[in-house]
Amino acid sequence: MSRGGRLASAVVATARNSWRQLTSMRTALILLFLLAVAAIPGSLLPQKSVSIEEVQQFVLDHPTVGPWLDRVWGYEVFSSPWFAAIYLLLFVSLVGCILPRAGEHWRAVRARPPAAPRRLDRLPEHAPARPVDGAPATVAAAVAAALRSGRWRAVARQDETGEWTVSAEKGHLKETGNLLFHTALIAVLLGVAVGSWYGWHGNRLLVAGPDAGFCNTVQQYDEYSLGPRVTGAELPKFCLELTDFLAEYHDSGQPSKFRATVAVDGDGSPRRTRTFSVNDPLRLGDANVYLFGNGYAPTLRYTDRYGRQQTSATTAFLRVDDALTSEGAIKFPDANLNPATGERDPKSQVAFEGLYLPTVPASPPFVRSAHPAERLPGIMLWAYRGDLGEDAGIPGPVYQLDKSRVESGQLKLVGAEPRLLRAGESWTLDDGSKVEFLGTRQWITVSVRHDAGQELVLVGVGVIVVGLMFSLFGRRRRVFFRLAEGAAGASAVTAGGLPRTDYAGFAEEFARVVAAVAPARADTVPDQRERDGRDGVVAGSADAGGTGT
Repeated sequence: MSRGGRLASAVVATARNSWRQLTSMRTALILLFLLAVAAIPGSLLPQKSVSIEEVQQFVLDHPTVGPWLDRVWGYEVFSSPWFAAIYLLLFVSLVGCILPRAGEHWRAVRARPPAAPRRLDRLPEHAPARPVDGAPATVAAAVAAALRSGRWRAVARQDETGEWTVSAEKGHLKETGNLLFHTALIAVLLGVAVGSWYGWHGNRLLVAGPDAGFCNTVQQYDEYSLGPRVTGAELPKFCLELTDFLAEYHDSGQPSKFRATVAVDGDGSPRRTRTFSVNDPLRLGDANVYLFGNGYAPTLRYTDRYGRQQTSATTAFLRVDDALTSEGAIKFPDANLNPATGERDPKSQVAFEGLYLPTVPASPPFVRSAHPAERLPGIMLWAYRGDLGEDAGIPGPVYQLDKSRVESGQLKLVGAEPRLLRAGESWTLDDGSKVEFLGTRQWITVSVRHDAGQELVLVGVGVIVVGLMFSLFGRRRRVFFRLAEGAAGASAVTAGGLPRTDYAGFAEEFARVVAAVAPARADTVPDQRERDGRDGVVAGSADAGGTGT
């Protein structure tokens, strides 16, 4: 053989061996385990597809490991290349493993049970010959019929010596269950893939009030992700407005109930009110709206130093603990417009950083709320004046001030101490301007999702459970009967049994089957008087022996 031929043969042999290894059951189990392990970071780490804010906060809290995790797709686990590689290899392994086994199982189900062995006494379970009334052919047919009534696959045949035998088997549901389990697992993988291709989701922080509603367009989401087969124009049309939010807490601060009420319109139907909660999403056609989080949005009213212009702003503050202590920034970029010239000094823009406390503690320090409910609300304010940098048209942080401008001196802190304001109180700044704390609105975080493969995943999980039941409780076994000519028109029936899988109760089942399908003749069973006589002799002997002793 030439060198090129040997190289081609080596390549073919390597490919064949690699395919056999990949499609083996052991490899499929290893890949399934790796897929489960690979999903752990997606459960422990915040994911961009769920909350980009939590990811940003995690990176800020872990400056060393946070950026490194981002480089290895730690915050996008389920769309990462390494997760996709495991996913695809598992899919190929399962398909390559199932197809040959399915063919073998189909042939085994359609094939007739094998012929009975010559020596049934060598099988794990066997019954000695017993006489049964009838010719061997007639008894064989009766035994086969009785076995079929018990859901055995049975066949009666004559062997090469002319003796009649009956072969029966049962328990193919075990392998059927295995194949159902693995096929359903492929269906689940396909469902996940379909959901990834044709699914979409978007997250939005929704503040209560008619001026803060949103419509289901990608431009109005805080964060969104569309599948490769989905465009923004294909999203269902509807608009949501948060009209009410109910949050109830125990005295310990643990939440007991969340319920959001929204007004829905824009989908071609009349405007209507719907409610939903954490475990009860709002269903709008193909889209499901889930409730994820909640918080408070303080409202401040700023009166400029000229005393003529008042501006109110409501901004969501992000929670920093379970007591709903929240922090954020409220900006007034158009403040302090000179009434004489109609011009605004860009260096006279005003902003406030705040720490909102739903329940102000009874004594300082006022750095953490005493309870998540608004029992005694208050807000700690730090005032800043200068250039906010919003005129440049460069996107900046929404929920906080641009710290680089504070560090460069473009934004300067007004006053040395913050001021605690309760609802209805005001603070007059050094230039005569005034800020008032008017109260708060509720906000919620909603996730609007469409999973195109969820029905397939649901059916697949159901079939997985059924397949596991068949696989765990199904037991493959065979029984054989050999019939020979006996005396006085009877047949001598010998039986044997073979469990194909571990089956601790096979001996009892074998005895029941033999007694049911091949009952011995009455004249071969000792009557009660004979049994009593033998028992009496034995008992008497025992008594006598006891007396002699």
